[in-house]
Amino acid sequence: MAVTAKAFSIMPLDALKALITDLNDAGTTVKCGLYTDDAAPTQEMANVAAVNAACTEVGNGDGYATGGATLASKAVTEATRVTKFDAADVEWTESTITAQYAVLYEGTNPLIWVDFGENKSSESGTFKIAWNASGIFTITVAA
Repeated sequence: MAVTAKAFSIMPLDALKALITDLNDAGTTVKCGLYTDDAAPTQEMANVAAVNAACTEVGNGDGYATGGATLASKAVTEATRVTKFDAADVEWTESTITAQYAVLYEGTNPLIWVDFGENKSSESGTFKIAWNASGIFTITVAA
């Protein structure tokens, strides 16, 4: 099945109101949480609390800690009207995880959510999300 990613509709507003901290700053923490197939996130969810109220995060333990993993090597770049956010692939080693969704967030602000298209699992192994070579997400300004 195809993997899809969608921005939360609140993300551009949060960015314009400076509610999202500089994603390029080393002091800014961007997290990746994993969620089961019980309920899908929706673009209308306004904060991480709404995501957690409606969706089931992968259980704490077995290589996964509540809240997810911190993204490393974050970078925001711009070239020819395309702004890109990228980071190192994220992984949970020696884990037993089953998840269908990943949610990226900064503080209480949801950024994007990823639907793997089906449950993905690890069993006493590594659960890894390999981001697209073009970046985790891009924003293109029309010419």
